Amino acid sequence: MTMLDDRTTAETTWPAAYPQGYAVVDVETTGLAREDRIVSAAVYRLDAQGNVEDHWYTLVNPQRDPGPVWIHGLTSDVLEGAPLFKDIAEEFAEKLADRVLVAHNAMFDWQMIAREYARAEGAAPVRQRLCTIALSKELRLPLPNHKLESLAAHFGVVQQRAHHALDDARVLAEAFRPSLHAAAEGGVRLPLLECRPLTEWSDAAAAPRVGHQAAYRPVSWRPSRKRPACPYPNPGRYEDGRPLKQGMRVAFSGDTSVERELLEDRAVEAGLHIATSVSRLTSLLVTNDPDSATSKTVKAKSFGTPVVDEAAFTHLLRDVAPADG
Repeated sequence: MTMLDDRTTAETTWPAAYPQGYAVVDVETTGLAREDRIVSAAVYRLDAQGNVEDHWYTLVNPQRDPGPVWIHGLTSDVLEGAPLFKDIAEEFAEKLADRVLVAHNAMFDWQMIAREYARAEGAAPVRQRLCTIALSKELRLPLPNHKLESLAAHFGVVQQRAHHALDDARVLAEAFRPSLHAAAEGGVRLPLLECRPLTEWSDAAAAPRVGHQAAYRPVSWRPSRKRPACPYPNPGRYEDGRPLKQGMRVAFSGDTSVERELLEDRAVEAGLHIATSVSRLTSLLVTNDPDSATSKTVKAKSFGTPVVDEAAFTHLLRDVAPADG
């Protein structure tokens, strides 16, 4: 009997506004960039109280190099006979339909899934997502970091095959259920976010190389959107050695290995303000080329704005301090 089966809901007063079902998802991919592909996907379907209804897993032939085999373990030989995404799209959609997509760093999984459906000239039937990193922050869980293994350890969940989509989805489902109950018992509002399916797609011309993440290039691959205003006041500049704080104004300059919009979405989910230019109020500039002569880097130098590279920023995003009360 697993943790998912040995808990009852009798003592929990369930908020009426909570969703009626969840699809806990994990995808393994050829990389992190816009043109990367899914190589495996898994879904654990849960009811309103987080009880498992069923689970599903598939390999996917990415029609390209499988990328970091040392992470997901899926070689070209293993994937050669796997179905294409378009062949499993309908079945995958049935597992996601009418449910909130739950994932650890949900923006990433959602973006990869949405792109695959756009390539297949379809759309995933997902309208909301829930990130378990954001939920653990809402619950103020005493975690050393926001890795899945740390969340699992907190709830006593044993991981058997890290970076195997089915086992990662199982582990997350087992950790999500007690998180969901803690939220319900504490009257915590779930950090649900809207999902916007892609409506069109054009593949990048350049084929990615093994171990290489193609840089972001401005492309019109989905309608632009205006982000909601950051709800937190600007706490000032980032200080080296200290965490980012909600409300900080962050600007980006130059190419990034992870798609720019994905980085910005992660920052927004963490409570940061995305600045389109650099001013004296900018808390931090993120750039992989601080010596370039872009207007943002030039202004950052003139204003004394702190500068970090993409890797450092991604690390800082793992633990953003809450805004001052």
